[in-house]
Amino acid sequence: MNYETQLAGDVPAHVFGEEQPRPRRRGLMIGAAIAILLIAAAAWAILHGKGGEPAAAVEQAPVVTVIVPGQSMVEQTVSGTGSLAARVEMPVGVVGEGGEVRRVLVQPGDWVRAGQVLAVIERSVQSEQIRSLAAQVEVARADAKLAQAQLDRAKALVKRGFISQADIDQRTATRDAANARVNVAAAQLAEQRARTGRLDIRAPGAGLVLTRDVEPGQIVGSGSGVLFRMARDGAMEMLAQVSEGDLARLRPGNQATVTPVGSTERIAGRIWQVSPVVDPQTRQGIARIAIPYNRAIRPGGFASATIVSGAATAPMLPESAVQTDAKGHYVYIVDGRNQAVRRDVEIGQVSDKGVAITSGLTGTEHVVLSAGAFLAPGQKVRPEVRKAG
Repeated sequence: MNYETQLAGDVPAHVFGEEQPRPRRRGLMIGAAIAILLIAAAAWAILHGKGGEPAAAVEQAPVVTVIVPGQSMVEQTVSGTGSLAARVEMPVGVVGEGGEVRRVLVQPGDWVRAGQVLAVIERSVQSEQIRSLAAQVEVARADAKLAQAQLDRAKALVKRGFISQADIDQRTATRDAANARVNVAAAQLAEQRARTGRLDIRAPGAGLVLTRDVEPGQIVGSGSGVLFRMARDGAMEMLAQVSEGDLARLRPGNQATVTPVGSTERIAGRIWQVSPVVDPQTRQGIARIAIPYNRAIRPGGFASATIVSGAATAPMLPESAVQTDAKGHYVYIVDGRNQAVRRDVEIGQVSDKGVAITSGLTGTEHVVLSAGAFLAPGQKVRPEVRKAG
């Protein structure tokens, strides 16, 4: 036996690449299989969330803000449109004999008091007549004074027997006639002064001048028509046209808000009269709304009105929560599985407080606040609840 043969016989067989025993090799294979299963299980856990949902899907679900609206007290309102007018309009014309207009003292938009002169009429002839009548009064008074003096002298002489009682009676009658002529002359003078005073065009009451249809130099008389139009005390009104059904819900005293066309002014008023009749063609009636004076109110203009006809309870939502499409108004609510669900609703009063929901919600739902336009029915979401109000 040479040296190489002896060395090969002393070294173990596995050093030269010979196979290991079969039981040990099987154990290594089982361990590798278990490791692979553990890795697969870990990967599945990473890819799937709780309840069998993919974790990636949960992370990708959009976050939406929801509210529980509950029930709120909501005013029931009626809308109407119509024209503006003076509540009590006062036409002003010539009440005297008329003449040439010398001065016009007011303009539309001026406030005047009762009896204030609006226009002055030329009165030179009337002034001379007044002077003549005043002189006649003085003549009559002088005659009355003379008659009284003659009567006094006669009474002094009757005691001496120079004048009879018949003369006294005659002189007394003369004195009384003279006094009567004084009264007649004074009455004629007062009448002429009154006629002259009626030449001026005066305000029949306190209020606001609306129109002026007279100019200096114009000849006016009893047939000249209306020269000024006034609103008594400046009080205005709106003649709101409302439907037949809405008219039945209105009562005098109902509050209203009037907004003139072209203005942002919101003027508070109250209904003071509800029309007892309905137009058979338009099926509308008139609600007359009394409103105070405001620069934005121009009689003859157009306005819209919102009239409070009552109150009720209903869910109140922000306008951002209510969506609209061809089918009507709707909102999205989040159900117990965090899925978006479309809910058709009917809306009522829209105000600064929000939109009143008259049908479709009870107020206990979780309503999507503002992301409804980007959701689809059945879509998974992650809701965050915000307190209503």
